[in-house]
Amino acid sequence: MATEGQSDYESVLCVKPEVNVYRIPPRASNRAVRAADWKLDTPDWTGRMRLTARGKVAYVKLEDKVSGELFAQAPVNEFPGIAVETVSDSSRYFVLRIQDDNGRSAFIGIGFGDRGDAFDFNVALQDHFKWVKQENEFTKQAQAPDSTPKLDLGFKEGQTITLNIGQSKKKDRSRPHSSGGIGLLPPPPGGKLAPPPSSRSTNQTIQLSAVPFTCSPTSSRTPPCSPSASPSAPSAFSSAPLCPHS
Repeated sequence: MATEGQSDYESVLCVKPEVNVYRIPPRASNRAVRAADWKLDTPDWTGRMRLTARGKVAYVKLEDKVSGELFAQAPVNEFPGIAVETVSDSSRYFVLRIQDDNGRSAFIGIGFGDRGDAFDFNVALQDHFKWVKQENEFTKQAQAPDSTPKLDLGFKEGQTITLNIGQSKKKDRSRPHSSGGIGLLPPPPGGKLAPPPSSRSTNQTIQLSAVPFTCSPTSSRTPPCSPSASPSAPSAFSSAPLCPHS
């Protein structure tokens, strides 16, 4: 039977050592299939199930446990679909559409004794066709023309560029500002500060202001002006004419 994907290599997706096959009654209407309508206690065949993939097509193969002889197989082009259907009353049973080499098809029922085996079978089919969907999207993107504008970073004809290497711009060095609120005063012109007053002149000023003076009319016995202090007063006071009567 010539089927899509036959020329590709075959990969194994899932293997379950035991599966039961049931002969199911024909459908009278479009209502959902129920596994309770089958003779679940007396399966028509028991063997091994092997799920393989060749290209984008998956194959459900029912084989003999010992010899591996093929009993029946169901090509699956999509899932969920008509090739593999779930039943409405259990997660362990499925309906398969099997085909022979002449293209004739029939519907049978399969069931797993373990619920985990049925789950693995279902997930393996979902993962395969998820990969098929991604491959189809990649193929469409590769075939579709790219309509986005491309950025041209090349030089046009006659266009040049100038590079200044080793030349740096001189930056204006501004006077740093003080971070505090009060700025420092600049130094006086000439760069020299006035010397502080000497201690001698300070002492003379204090003594001058502290000594009282008296003035009296001219007499033969008393000098015109003399300080009331003792004769040990500094000579600097007597050398200057301080009295208006002198």
